[in-house]
Amino acid sequence: MIWLTWRQFRTQLLVTAAALAVATVYLVVVGLQLHSGFRDLPADCAGACPEVNRLIGHYRNPYFVGGALVLLAPALIGAFWGAPLIARELEAGTHRMVWNQSVGRGRWLAVKLLVTCAAAMATAGLLSLLVTWFVGPMDRLNQDRFHPLLFDVRGLVPLGYAAFAVALGVCAGLFLRRTVAAMAVTLAVFTAVQVLMPQFVRPHLQPAIHTQVPLNTTSLGTAGMFGFSGGVGDGDSPMVASLDIPNGWVLTGVEPQPVLDASGRALTLHTQPCPSAANAPAERDCLAKADLHIAVDYQPADRYWPFQWIETAIYLALAAALAALTSWGLRRRLG
Repeated sequence: MIWLTWRQFRTQLLVTAAALAVATVYLVVVGLQLHSGFRDLPADCAGACPEVNRLIGHYRNPYFVGGALVLLAPALIGAFWGAPLIARELEAGTHRMVWNQSVGRGRWLAVKLLVTCAAAMATAGLLSLLVTWFVGPMDRLNQDRFHPLLFDVRGLVPLGYAAFAVALGVCAGLFLRRTVAAMAVTLAVFTAVQVLMPQFVRPHLQPAIHTQVPLNTTSLGTAGMFGFSGGVGDGDSPMVASLDIPNGWVLTGVEPQPVLDASGRALTLHTQPCPSAANAPAERDCLAKADLHIAVDYQPADRYWPFQWIETAIYLALAAALAALTSWGLRRRLG
């Protein structure tokens, strides 16, 4: 049965292996150059020097290409490997012969799914490993590993995405019975899940930490935004600030939040503790000494790998559920 699966699957696998080899050579060659460039930076360059900006600009396109490879690979594998697995047999009518042999349809499906999912996870895992190594210097500089476009193409989660995409494609192929339609549905559903997961599920995988972040010299220096919202010259314009937590995930606070004083009162242009001329924002050195803060909900940096494991487990569970649904449909719908 494994030999038969290899015979039917070898074309897709060989094409994928060739594409993976090309991607590997490209990422390794360019990655070695990128790592060498960061190692040769001046010792006093802390991330804002011209040399760093030059390196980022030079390797921006390879950086996006690597991420796109990992992001697209599970979707394409699900569409081109998973969707035809059963739909092709149904369209050609060969299922009548295949499922009337000594190998039962349950075993046939199990072997097909296991081999295809294993190959898909290996492909996605190797790409993720290569890209994670390749962009390592930039990730250490950006300190934004929870960003959806980075989280989705690093670490373990691409393995879960690949297994889910294959199981989704196989299930769609069984119930739609048309390869092209199953491919389209697989791409659409997989994309929808990938969009919904970071928006509505991932933030709640662990309870967020609620804290009051003081606006001191350090936090004000890294604030994404600090000033007043509302009309220019309006004395009731709220004082707002947005903060970034290195390698953490700010859930509320990445958007401008009201600045509060020690008593919890929201400040405005007129009530700020360090008024300045012409209704201009106050000097940050003065504000840093005024005991101000904003409320922030966030996921800390040390939860990155737990989030990776949890989300991978969720996608593997979805893949198992789809496999069970496919097995049931194979017995009942085509019984």
